[in-house]
Amino acid sequence: MDDILKLPFGVALAILFGIVMLRVNVTYWLGRGAAAGVERSRFAARFHTSKASSAQALIRRWGPLAVLLSFLTVGVQTAINFAAGAAVMPLRRYLPAAVVGSAAWALLYATIGFAAIDAWLALAAASPVTGVLLLAFAAAAVLFLIVRRRRRAASAADAAPPGDTVV
Repeated sequence: MDDILKLPFGVALAILFGIVMLRVNVTYWLGRGAAAGVERSRFAARFHTSKASSAQALIRRWGPLAVLLSFLTVGVQTAINFAAGAAVMPLRRYLPAAVVGSAAWALLYATIGFAAIDAWLALAAASPVTGVLLLAFAAAAVLFLIVRRRRRAASAADAAPPGDTVV
């Protein structure tokens, strides 16, 4: 990783993006393969219960958000991408989340890298409440910026004369 981060920023970013895209897609397809293998086994009937169907529907619907957020976690990213594959999440829903998440992951590691994550993990280990509060504060800040941006766009669209489009 240190050798990659010594490269020019754009090159390091592209390499990190490629690595993580390859890893998450291999994990997704391993999940798909596992699901196909289970379908051909004597355990297939257990995966066609109403609970299993509900879980698969939930993953298909909300899975892209879980996939996207998994890139900001440590330790569950592989499990979530495998589960997305095992639940046979449609590629049209999985790939956009994987691309955006991989880009965010690559940008995070190419800029602040492991130092910020190690610092947060040390803080969370010393004081779990502080670690969670810091994470919640960061999430609230991002949510605030998104809501503010959408409100500004909506008010600009409302203020535009009829027939004009706001770009």
